Amino acid sequence: MRVNEKYSSLPAEEKGIHIINIRAIEDIGYIQHESILLNSLCQDPDANCKHGLYFRDGKRKVDYILVYHYKKSSVSKTLTRRIHHNDSSARSIKQDHQLPGKGGHLDMGESEPHMDYHEDDKRFRREEYEGNLMEAGLELERDEDTKIHGVGFVKIHAPWNVLCREAEFLKLKMPTKKVYQINQAHGLLKKINSVIQKITEPIQPKVAEHKPQTVKRLSYPFSREKQHLLSKFKIVHRYYVFVFQGITSLLANGVYSAAYPLHDVSDRGIYFTFLQSDTQKSLLLCEEWASYGVFYKYQPIDLVRKYFGEKIGLYFAWLGVYTQMLIPASIVGVIVFLYGCATVDENIPSMEMCDERNNITMCPLCDQTCSYWKMSSACATARASHLFDNPATVFFSVFMALWAATFMEHWKRKQMRLNYRWDLTGFEEEEAHPRAEYEAKVLEKSLRKEYIHKKTDKEKLTWKDRFPAYFTNFISIIFMIGLTFAIVFGVIIYRISTAAALALSSTPSGRSSVRVTVTATAVIINLVVIIILDEVYGCIARWLTQIEVPKTDKSFEERLIFKAFLLKFVNAYTPIFYVAFFKGRFVGRPGDYVYIFHSFRMEECAPGGCLMELCIQLSIIMLGKQLIQNNLFEIGIPKMKKLIRYIKLKRQRSLDHEEHLKKKQRYEVDYNLEPFAGLTPEYMEMIIQFGFVTLFVASFPLAPLFALLNNIIEIRLDAKKFVTELRRPVAVRAKDIGIWYNILRGVGKLAVIINAFVISFTSDFIPRLVYLYMYSENGTMHGFVNHTLSSFNVSDFQGGTAPNDPMELGYEVQICRYKDYREPPWSENKYEISKDFWAVLAARLAFVIVFQNLVMFMSDFVDWIIPDIPKDISQQIHKEKVLMVEVFMKEEQGKLQMLETWKDKDMKKGENCNNHSPKLSRSHSGSMSSCHSYHIDV
Repeated sequence: MRVNEKYSSLPAEEKGIHIINIRAIEDIGYIQHESILLNSLCQDPDANCKHGLYFRDGKRKVDYILVYHYKKSSVSKTLTRRIHHNDSSARSIKQDHQLPGKGGHLDMGESEPHMDYHEDDKRFRREEYEGNLMEAGLELERDEDTKIHGVGFVKIHAPWNVLCREAEFLKLKMPTKKVYQINQAHGLLKKINSVIQKITEPIQPKVAEHKPQTVKRLSYPFSREKQHLLSKFKIVHRYYVFVFQGITSLLANGVYSAAYPLHDVSDRGIYFTFLQSDTQKSLLLCEEWASYGVFYKYQPIDLVRKYFGEKIGLYFAWLGVYTQMLIPASIVGVIVFLYGCATVDENIPSMEMCDERNNITMCPLCDQTCSYWKMSSACATARASHLFDNPATVFFSVFMALWAATFMEHWKRKQMRLNYRWDLTGFEEEEAHPRAEYEAKVLEKSLRKEYIHKKTDKEKLTWKDRFPAYFTNFISIIFMIGLTFAIVFGVIIYRISTAAALALSSTPSGRSSVRVTVTATAVIINLVVIIILDEVYGCIARWLTQIEVPKTDKSFEERLIFKAFLLKFVNAYTPIFYVAFFKGRFVGRPGDYVYIFHSFRMEECAPGGCLMELCIQLSIIMLGKQLIQNNLFEIGIPKMKKLIRYIKLKRQRSLDHEEHLKKKQRYEVDYNLEPFAGLTPEYMEMIIQFGFVTLFVASFPLAPLFALLNNIIEIRLDAKKFVTELRRPVAVRAKDIGIWYNILRGVGKLAVIINAFVISFTSDFIPRLVYLYMYSENGTMHGFVNHTLSSFNVSDFQGGTAPNDPMELGYEVQICRYKDYREPPWSENKYEISKDFWAVLAARLAFVIVFQNLVMFMSDFVDWIIPDIPKDISQQIHKEKVLMVEVFMKEEQGKLQMLETWKDKDMKKGENCNNHSPKLSRSHSGSMSSCHSYHIDV
């Protein structure tokens, strides 16, 4: 039954509530047939329940649910409570059954149970809050007669007048009666588009909304005075954002345990479409989106937006564009890798390293326990390094930098098209309401200041109030970054000590696999630490943001994202940065090595360079994070939580047979789902992956391919999670992806710099060029390996560092080689840095400067040459403005014509009244007055 049919005109602030902000009212153009029903939402058989979508009158639809816990006394366990709200008064409550513990007549003369004053306070706050909701025009109905023991539900319905009022307040664009033609391509471009449509038809989702539109209705902000201009539409689907003042604090204080809109079966009806075939077949969104069987198809983004809102729709649209753009990057990366495979047998440096006839004896890799070794034993590493360290790698780095710039521009254009299609071109975010925590802090400050200075001026939090929080943030972030560095340093100690221990192995095979074993185990340790610290840093970032007390939810989200991204970025990439830029740089030389704690010698790169080890590190961390953290956690943890909740509910049902026999309502099914935690984890996962794809792509050209394969699964996994595992998120309007776009741009710019340094300092690309054009006698790479090695006289070893078994190779070694540019022992300045080192260093720095500026210029040129707004969209927006002016001009002309018609009729009636005879004038005075009153009314 209806409560407070006429909405109140009191301002929201005076009621202590900010009434519903309706985020979207869709003119879907499709009226659901009664025979079309949702067959299944999830695997749980109770999820087939179609009850609980309406109030008990079967007419008013449940738009939102508030959930609370209450305690049942043992003597009144079988009593239930259902509260109806009367039509006569907004605060009147009608009880069908006496409430337990409310002074009702208990059976068998039992005395009233002891009251829990804490529960009474919660109940009082709920009643007061719900009364404010009713005063604002909402209709409520309570239900405690459910299968879930001790849990009550408040169903909220927004009447039509409230929807219209809030739609007008938020200036939601609604379709008008005016229909205009969308500009279509002509000539050759039209033929190309038709060919593309035919080719891509099998991968298009079979939904009507995904078909290209030729006409569009003119949209205009909703106004109750202009309803005659709007199209005759039936609201099949509507969703809201309840921004009730204080709901956050009520949830935090346990007054309510949850608040969410329903996964509505009737709303799911909008996801039906009919195939053009002999028999009509209905398809669900679950089949066309949240299914692994349609991984090769485009997403029905418009339908996702209609059900989950623009903010979630934009996330999936961005993820789709990112995945689509990974296809060309993956193809080029595979070609670069295949080029390395095809030319590995033609690579002269690796051939020289593998040639045993060169008889190059290398210096020991560790003190005492390690002996001399042949360079040819590192043949496999040298050949594998060429797969990723070849001339095509430089081209691929430039390509990926331009790819990142193109991806950003492509997304901006796609985002603008979605804004036009979703009628968000003129949308501006309204001023956000302050968070409850912020208002509480301001109130506390005001009371303290009023007590001291007797002032009542409006207060706000300044930087002085937040300085302790800012200082705590700074110290905590520095500490967390230092902790990450300390853990990486600990892994370095593990690598050095493990390598020394394995070198003592008596078997030759054990000694030969030292480097591979140490690298693989260290990377796995890094991966486990990264996954653990990711979860810890996420919680710490949220706590640090909470103590800052941001004013609005948007400010809170942006600060949280920045802190979480900073900590997780450092956590994920610090081990990779170490291998790329620090490992092997501060080793020293034989006879004068650098030691850690005077015991552990710094580890060196392999003879083929550190690029191969960087590739191993990057691939294991990237694939491990995607497999374990992203997919396994997203599937396993929600399933485990759902199983635990199911077991708890099953135990509760076994205690009460009557509750077990009740039908499960829709809001009970949704209550058992996992709460929606926001899009920050989803975006963070993809941004970190974007970093793996762009930052160190010079060392791992296959990174885009593995990212593509992961994202194909990720889209369907997220879709299935949103549809079946999570409560329905509150729909939020948004016209862009917010701060994430700026983070993407920052990562793209940083990628250019890092790849320049990787190519210059980590790979051997620059030393090979310097040798080829400055030192090669015949213009080939023959002799390059010998050129990069320096000589050391074994008699110059420090005491206690020479090998224990110098005759392991079967002959006495007098001169051993090590990788560095230093003077030989027979030189006057023996073991000093040679001129070759400075020549290579100058070339490396010059390459960094040239590469960075050239690629930055090319990226900015791509950014400049591609317009942010597609030309056809800008034309359509201009066309809409012109048509809107024409519509209002016609309306004003119609009003003027109507007024002139009424005026002419009024004048004619006045003339008729003046033509009456004087005898009848007195008797007709009433009719004269009626004429004039009619004129006034008009």
